[in-house]
Amino acid sequence: MVDLTGQYQGIKEQVDESISSILENAAFINGPDVHEFQADLESYLGVKHVIPCANGTDALQIAMMGLDLKPGDEVITADFTFAATVEVIALLQLTPVLVDVEPDTFNINPKAIESAITPKTKAIVPVHLFGQCANMDEILAIAEKHNLYVIEDNAQAIGANHTFRDGSKKKAGTMGHVGTTSFFPSKNLGCYGDGGAIFTDDDSLAHTIRGIVNHGMYERYHHDVIGVNSRLDTIQAAVLRAKLPRLDAYCESRRQAARLYSQAFKEQEHLITPKTVNRCEGICDTCDCHVFHQYTLRVTNGKRDALAAHLSQAGIPFGIYYPIPLHLQKAYADPRYNEADFPVTNQLVKEVISLPMHTELDREQIDFITNTVIRFINE
Repeated sequence: MVDLTGQYQGIKEQVDESISSILENAAFINGPDVHEFQADLESYLGVKHVIPCANGTDALQIAMMGLDLKPGDEVITADFTFAATVEVIALLQLTPVLVDVEPDTFNINPKAIESAITPKTKAIVPVHLFGQCANMDEILAIAEKHNLYVIEDNAQAIGANHTFRDGSKKKAGTMGHVGTTSFFPSKNLGCYGDGGAIFTDDDSLAHTIRGIVNHGMYERYHHDVIGVNSRLDTIQAAVLRAKLPRLDAYCESRRQAARLYSQAFKEQEHLITPKTVNRCEGICDTCDCHVFHQYTLRVTNGKRDALAAHLSQAGIPFGIYYPIPLHLQKAYADPRYNEADFPVTNQLVKEVISLPMHTELDREQIDFITNTVIRFINE
């Protein structure tokens, strides 16, 4: 699904030199590369504060801790996403409220958000799934109307742009009160281990979060807030520093691969190709709203699982993100949930399949993948 070895060849000299320097000076924690990467990412995103941390799940948890959410507060998020999003809500003894998503972008449905709001609701967590932003125009308006926090889960869409209705643009993760991301190796901007970061323009919130990530300390052995141990190590920061200047090129390579996929599949009756927020179907040459962390098809003739088996036999990797809705997971089952409230998610889990997507995909590989899919679908 990804080719990290191939990607490494393009940055090998810089990465090897940086890691060797870190090994020689032994600045493994909070070394210069961490601070330099933080500043570089702040500049790239156009945000005042980036606080690196140990992983994307920690980033979400720390963001919620920084906002001082209390046990029992309700947090609305998408039913169709990875469990980390709801996991941290439950860990903090907050109340997760899962809602349905949109069938074309796979992102949280703003109308479902508004319907789920109660007097206990304190925050919305839009997940920018598969590489593009949720409908932030509507989500931010809903949040303002109901005085709610917006915590962006940007683990899959770093580098994507959101164009507002007035024509202005902002980077994914920088529009809400706080944004989070993951630097897991397979992400568009990934390190060689675990890593994450939190973004905000709020000076006071940034100060609080900086304490939380470091055991609640601003001064050594003075614990001013309840904290955790969650730091981005220096070696991972060095890898990310090498990759960040290439992120836009990486994203464009993914978009180009997506265009080739979508062009190959556009006449296939039983395949629905990914749609972008501006409905350009992923084949617009000027599109910058989708960075295609995943290229996810919907197979509408009931043959998704059979296609998966066929791809496996052909030696083609695939992913099914996600096979079980969160509301049906044992850990998050809740009698409040009504199956009638999740028609889109319940359909998507039967239809979605993601094809290989990375910066090293070439035309020959894409042709082989698309021809294999098309032949099977039309049998």
